[in-house]
Amino acid sequence: MKQDIHPEYHKIKASCACGNEVELGSVMPEMKVEICSACHPYFTGKQKLIDSAGRVEKFLKKYGKKLEK
Repeated sequence: MKQDIHPEYHKIKASCACGNEVELGSVMPEMKVEICSACHPYFTGKQKLIDSAGRVEKFLKKYGKKLEK
């Protein structure tokens, strides 16, 4: 391998919006994610509505009147 061309590798804690933290290795100094294996419906078996940036309200505003029929 060539010297001085590889990024520096860090042990970091990736934090999720639910509060869960996972220790891993990365070239990034920190990592924040919206959803992780502790809160993802596929891994937990629980279905919950996750509204990202008002997508549900935007959908209901656009198609809400048509859905009420």
